[in-house]
Amino acid sequence: MTITITAPGEYITTSGEEPITGRSYALEDLSTGTAAQNRAFHALVGEYWKSGAHSYDAATFDDFRNQIKRSLGAGFESYAYAIIRDGKARIMVVKTWEEIPNGLRIDPEKRELIRGRLKSWSDYTKTERSETLDRLIAEMLQAGVNTRHFHEIMEGLDKT
Repeated sequence: MTITITAPGEYITTSGEEPITGRSYALEDLSTGTAAQNRAFHALVGEYWKSGAHSYDAATFDDFRNQIKRSLGAGFESYAYAIIRDGKARIMVVKTWEEIPNGLRIDPEKRELIRGRLKSWSDYTKTERSETLDRLIAEMLQAGVNTRHFHEIMEGLDKT
């Protein structure tokens, strides 16, 4: 059931159902990522890691999850790079790849001085989470993940 607050103490439901008097409901803002999306993402990434069907070169689960967020998710929220100015090393932080000096971006050795900062899953919008989950599921299906737990997760997603 989805409830929209129309005024203080007033609401409408989109499904036509009414909340049951005396029952408690968890209220979350649907314009941001939901708890269900959070559980689904972590369950799917965990199952993908355990399946071994992926082709990511990750030594740890955390590294694997970060590679998923980089390639299938929202990617980097900012970039940091090192430069030498007036004989002193400085760390510069920019929002976009294009803001990094071209000389650093195109030179393979200097490119090593650039680091991206992945967007945190908790900062993803609802749309970014949905799109990431869709891409993750598509990749898992293409990779041939066919475990019981994967199917249970998928069934749970169908019910939401």
